[in-house]
Amino acid sequence: MEYTPLYIESYSSGTLQERLEELESLLNPCTLCPRHCKANRLVGDLGYCKAPYDLFVSSASPHFGEEAPLVGNNGSGTIFFTHCSLRCVFCQNHDISIGGEGAPCTYGKLAALMVDLQDRGCHNINLVTPTHYVPQIIKALSIAIGKGLSIPLVYNTSGYDSIETIRLLDGIIDIYMPDIKFLDSELSQRFCKAGDYPESVREAVREMQRQVGDLLIDEYGIAKKGLLVRHLVMPSCGDDTKMIMRFIRDEVSQNAFVNIMAQYHPCHRADEFEEIAVRTSLKEHADAVEYARGIGLLRAST
Repeated sequence: MEYTPLYIESYSSGTLQERLEELESLLNPCTLCPRHCKANRLVGDLGYCKAPYDLFVSSASPHFGEEAPLVGNNGSGTIFFTHCSLRCVFCQNHDISIGGEGAPCTYGKLAALMVDLQDRGCHNINLVTPTHYVPQIIKALSIAIGKGLSIPLVYNTSGYDSIETIRLLDGIIDIYMPDIKFLDSELSQRFCKAGDYPESVREAVREMQRQVGDLLIDEYGIAKKGLLVRHLVMPSCGDDTKMIMRFIRDEVSQNAFVNIMAQYHPCHRADEFEEIAVRTSLKEHADAVEYARGIGLLRAST
């Protein structure tokens, strides 16, 4: 199955440049994420995410630990961006997203990283925690397209994305891969200091689904376009997991590809919160998968 990434047409039509200009306007003051902290990053202010205006990248390499439709035989071309607008107390990448581990990266260098990952056989470019750097990424993408980039673009996000930002990515992103962490505002406030997370992630995921639809997988098992939802099962949060599964079925798609993940373990500051200071049990994960399949989610996986 031949597939041409959405960003190719947007680049050819001039839409990509128009969107870039609109996205850059969200940086001064910064309203890229739902926190709307309004830091003027163009003059060096740091907002809640602590990201400067300049790109910082932690790593870029073929990754084989992602979902099978992204990994295939040659891996997903993951680029980990430094900093994060959500900053969960249980973050498993806290050295990068909260600790700031990474190095400055010019637009040209980021474009070269994308093309290099394609040349190494990766099936996609997987942008990990991109929300606070969307305008800079799109600027680099324009350069990469000119150098021959032609594989799907994955937007790998915490789900804490402003609807304005996601709408401006229509016709640019091929595969959206949001986490849905919580739909209980008390949990999201306690663990992420984001009581509006449930409302924000609902709105963002519905828009993602509208743009790209259900996950399209080719005859070789490789994802080309669509929505792939992740949910990390948390200890003692079973009722919230059920709420998330019902939301996906009722408001996104019964055919949504949902990865119900079991790998939660206490990280960063999780041991300060008694209810999440333990690993997710095998039963909690099994119950989540059984519930998702029982209510009719056709592509719930682990």
